[in-house]
Formats: sequence, structure tokens, C-alpha cells
Amino acid sequence: MSLVALAGSPSAHSRSTALLRHVLSRFDDRVARTEIVLRDLPPAALVRADFDDPAIRRAREQVVAARFVVIATPIYKASFSGLLKTFLDLLPEDALRGKTVLALGTGGSPAHLLALDYALKPVLAALGARHILDAVYAADAQFTPHALHGHVAHDDVVQRIARALADAPIALRTPVDAPSIALAA
Repeated sequence: MSLVALAGSPSAHSRSTALLRHVLSRFDDRVARTEIVLRDLPPAALVRADFDDPAIRRAREQVVAARFVVIATPIYKASFSGLLKTFLDLLPEDALRGKTVLALGTGGSPAHLLALDYALKPVLAALGARHILDAVYAADAQFTPHALHGHVAHDDVVQRIARALADAPIALRTPVDAPSIALAA
């Protein structure tokens, strides 16, 4: 089983990437995990839609080959990041068909709670995603700054992630006895 995680934040120390890494930590070694940090892809290749760029080609192939895709993004002005949109535009038309997809989002206030449902989910569906787990959104106030871990999500956010993952196919489910960990940036 393979899992690809897309970190869609342009910031190096983002809350959305902290949530993404928490999800990655919830799987045991039987699940091959790959994290693609979109801000580390070549900017010119992203903007110019350079499908022949080796890093872009490799990232696209990893998404297409995965069985489970986790997408994390900050919410800006009621939508997901432009960095994530630029990458999603480079994926093949049915890149997410047959995959389980989990969307994670963070934002300044609860006012952007539905942005994942109204802005991101239609794009995921256009890419063929049919098994989209319940999205998890967390406002900045639901994190505590931590000197070592960057951002630590409050328990209610961690519980919502666990509930969303419980709806994943059996081969992807989080072990019941998996320890809860601090969310590192």
C-alpha cells in the first residue's frame, strides 16, 4: 500500500504541514509513505507547466502510483493555496481515480471551514477522486506553538483526524493502539 502526501503550503513552518505529518505518523511501516513538499518543486517548471522537468515528472508519477493521497493546504481568501492549485493542474485528468483522498486545511479563523468542501473537493472530483474522506479543518487558535515541534494541534483536531482515517479502506486504517504524537512543523 502506498501513500503520497502533498504539502501545499508556501511556508516552511506551516500548521497544515504539521497536520500532514501527523497523518503520516499514524501509519505503520507496511504503508510506503512519500511526502511531496510542493514549495520545493522548481517554481519555473510549476508556473510554466513543464511536464518534462524531472522533479515535476517524478512528483506526478508518485501521485498516480499511490493508493492513498493526503493533501494539506492553508486556506487563503476562502480557497486553497495557489501553489497546490498549480500542481493539481499538472496532474493527468484521472490522476485520483481509484484512490482514497484526505484533505486537510488550516486557516486564521473558523470562517473558512467550508473552503475544503466548496473549493478543493470539486477539483479533486474533477481529477477522478470518488472516495474522499471527511475533510479536517483547523483554525490557528486550535494549535499551540511549541519550541521543538513547531505547532501542536489541540486534541479535538487530532480526534477529527482519527475519525476521518477510520473511514479509510481496511488496508489503510490506523492501528487502534497507535500512539498520539506531537505535531511537528
